[in-house]
Amino acid sequence: MDATEQDLFEEELKSAFELLRSLTPAHELLEMAPLGPTAVYTTLVTLWMLTMQRLNGGSSLAAVIKAVQTFSKDLLPDNKRVRDGTLSKSSAAYSEARKRLPIEAAEFFARSVCNSLVDRTPSWFRNQRAYIIDGTTITLSATSALREAFPPAKNQHGVTSWPILMLLVAHELQSGCAIVPEIGAMYGDENTSEAKLAFAVAKRLPARSIVMADSGFGIFSVSHAMIRGGGHDILFRLTKSRYKAMRRMAELVEETETSTKHRLRWVPSAYDRKTNPDLPADAVLHVTLHQTQLESGEVLMLVTTLPYSSDDAANAYSCRYTVEHDIRDLKVTMKLEEIRAQSKEMVLKEIMCSVVAYNLVLEFRRQAAKIAKLPPRRLSFTQVWTTFEIYLIHQPPCSDSKWLEVYEKALIIASKDILPNRPNRKHPRTAHSKQNKWPKALKKITPENTTKTEIPEKPPPK
Repeated sequence: MDATEQDLFEEELKSAFELLRSLTPAHELLEMAPLGPTAVYTTLVTLWMLTMQRLNGGSSLAAVIKAVQTFSKDLLPDNKRVRDGTLSKSSAAYSEARKRLPIEAAEFFARSVCNSLVDRTPSWFRNQRAYIIDGTTITLSATSALREAFPPAKNQHGVTSWPILMLLVAHELQSGCAIVPEIGAMYGDENTSEAKLAFAVAKRLPARSIVMADSGFGIFSVSHAMIRGGGHDILFRLTKSRYKAMRRMAELVEETETSTKHRLRWVPSAYDRKTNPDLPADAVLHVTLHQTQLESGEVLMLVTTLPYSSDDAANAYSCRYTVEHDIRDLKVTMKLEEIRAQSKEMVLKEIMCSVVAYNLVLEFRRQAAKIAKLPPRRLSFTQVWTTFEIYLIHQPPCSDSKWLEVYEKALIIASKDILPNRPNRKHPRTAHSKQNKWPKALKKITPENTTKTEIPEKPPPK
């Protein structure tokens, strides 16, 4: 590095060293849950320990307590038991601190960290930030409380044991950061849907955001909630049948060999009004329809409020596929589906702190990508997270100068965690196999379907 690069690098390191503290609104959190002067597991400490559990891959309460007392004593307040080294390693006190932690404090914490990290990255289009929304499900512990809050799946063969929680996550395109997700039940009498959860997301996104989503969200009610309710622009994919119905009412604006562009005054159908009685009587949206034939031969149909040509709209929408990897990193890589909480409140707290952990790893990857002079997503999230965990989470207490050396080493190692570039390899997009959450019918054994192969009359000879 030359002198200028070294100065910039040291500035980045110093900002990273202060990152955890600067992103933490300690004063506000203290006001939300005031505690006595002798408390060790304060609101801020409890939140960071919940976050560290996810940074350690969902470690147990006892494991995170030992890790904090061994490597991160500076997180704990100035307490006589901490100074004397007599603080118990039992998980009972930390468990109680987790229970008394207000959900509002966890949500405020997650929202503050996300907003701070997003503000560090540039906007995407005309000073507007783009958010990609998509849904997923999580299987929870089979406790009675969680089964009541998030009923399990059922069919004609019976009911499964595992509660199913639905998440709707919005990822900011430039930084990859996830905002606090909307949560609801997948099944049961009070179940929700991705479309319904999108209404709440629309109110929490920054003003004038660009929202991208697949065809499951390309319906009038969601579009109205985003455009009129939230003041956002949309870029949604449409199903073939919905696009054809909308095109019949649209005005052709431009047509080429590979694309068409229509202008539409979109009004709700009778079905839209039946399923969404809260829509105003004068509900109407002015949108543009695009149909583009891609190089693969696939036809892409989009609805948007942005001033794009058909090709530009298709290119912009291609960014939506990044959310598939983002959700996988949050849910699978960071083991979000292995939450051990046994109550609805604790599940929500763990999810919020898991989002914080995920966003912190993304910030670390962004800094490592600067060294590699590559886009952040060219670095492997899994490998960068492993580097973050080994070199930073498990780092013994040290001076500020020593910490900068350790952080520099970790960043340099993470900057080499580059994903392989195989431009000539083309694979069709396929869905990953999922755990079967549906009960299967038990096969009734009868003389007609019983054979000697299935139930041998005697053991085979040795």
